[in-house]
Amino acid sequence: MTIIALVGNKGGAGKTTLAVNIASLLGRSAKTALFDADPQGSSLQWRAIAEDPDGLPVVDAIGDLRDTLARRGGQFEHVLIDCPPSVDAVQTLEALCLSDLALIPVQPSPLDLWATVHIDHAIEQTRQVNPGLAAYLVINQLEPRTRLSQVMRDALAELSLPAAQSAVRRRMIYRKSIIQGRSVLDVGSPGAAAADEIRQLVDEMVKLL
Repeated sequence: MTIIALVGNKGGAGKTTLAVNIASLLGRSAKTALFDADPQGSSLQWRAIAEDPDGLPVVDAIGDLRDTLARRGGQFEHVLIDCPPSVDAVQTLEALCLSDLALIPVQPSPLDLWATVHIDHAIEQTRQVNPGLAAYLVINQLEPRTRLSQVMRDALAELSLPAAQSAVRRRMIYRKSIIQGRSVLDVGSPGAAAADEIRQLVDEMVKLL
């Protein structure tokens, strides 16, 4: 079983949207589940409005992540954990200790960059008990024509964590599909460009596992 944590230290970075879409893509070729460890329960809400009864399983892991993973995780080849938007949350720290890979979505904004510094430190500390933990920053909601987005990679290079080459652009279809209880892979041609982004990110991610 491969465990992937979606980690953030600031709300609004697109963590749940990324988790839903990555898990949906992995679920097309292997048994995959999304464990919702965020008290906001956004992944669970997404699943509740989904029309497909046989779609991506979303497991409530808000209470005791370690126990829930022990009881339910063995059914799946891939488990993604949607963590709270705080690196100090119990669920986030536990997820990092249990995971093979941490993905950290970062928007091109100074606030997101500052928040990421704390995650940087948390990853270093977690590796004392989980030395195999890999971690990648993912540029999310990128707007290529803006000056801030253009200098984003230079800014991320100042951190010790590597950044994925694949970036996720700001696209309305990500929000629309979530509201519909679907992923960008399920909405046909309107989601084609977004789906390609997710595939590129997953292809890069799989090489780390």
